[in-house]
Amino acid sequence: MFQFKQFTIQQDRCAMKVGIDGVLLGAWCPIENNPFSVLDIGAGTGILALMLAQRSNAEQIDAIEIDEEAYEQCVENFEASTWSDRLFCFHAGLDEFVDEPEDEYDIIISNPPFYSEDYKTDNDSRDLARFQDALPFEDLMEAVSLLLTENGVFSVIIPFKEETKFIGLAKEYNLFPFKITRVKGTPTTEIKRSLLAFSFIEKTTFPIDELVIETARHQYTEEYIALTKDFYLKM
Repeated sequence: MFQFKQFTIQQDRCAMKVGIDGVLLGAWCPIENNPFSVLDIGAGTGILALMLAQRSNAEQIDAIEIDEEAYEQCVENFEASTWSDRLFCFHAGLDEFVDEPEDEYDIIISNPPFYSEDYKTDNDSRDLARFQDALPFEDLMEAVSLLLTENGVFSVIIPFKEETKFIGLAKEYNLFPFKITRVKGTPTTEIKRSLLAFSFIEKTTFPIDELVIETARHQYTEEYIALTKDFYLKM
C-alpha cells in the first residue's frame, strides 16, 4: 500500500509499483487547457488518473489497462477514492480501445513500458508492464493522434535516450512538443528521464528545463518538493 495525502494506492496485484516516474508525470502534466476529459493509457495502479482527479476538475477520467490483475486493482483504487464518480477503468488493450473510440480527450497521459532489451523474465505481468513491445511507441502515438481533442495535451515520461526519436515519431502524427523537462537523480548524475508534453500546435520556441530530484540521499531539491508536495505525505 502507498499512502498519498488525498488517496491510497493498493499495489500488491500490480507488476509495476508506485515509483518516482509516475509521481513526476502526474504532478508535471500541463492542465492549463482546463480538461473536461482525461485518458490514462496503461493505467497500472491508476496513480496517474488519481493524480489528475486531484489536480483538475475534469468530469470524465478514463483509464485503460490490459493486465487483468492490474485492471482489478485499478478499479479498487478508483472506487476507494473520493473521486470515484469521475473515474472509470476499461479492461482492454489500446488496439481494442482505438477500434471503437467513443470519446476524444483533452488530456492523454501515459507512463509507457520502455525497456526495449530482448531479455524477459518469468513474470508475464511484469514483462507486460516493463517492456516496450507490449505498447510500442508507434502504437501509442497513433492512438493519441486519433483520441486527442483539437486543443488537447499529451504528456508522457520516457528514457532521455529515447527523446529525439520519440519527438520525431510524434511529428509524423502532427504532434509537437511544447514543454520538456529532463530529470536527473542528483546534480552530478546523467539525465535519465524526459517529461514531454505535446499538442497539435507547432511552436518554434518552448520551455526546456532540468529537474534534479536529490542533492544527497533523501535530501530533496526545492524544485522536486514544490512539484510533489501536494501528493507525498512527508513533503
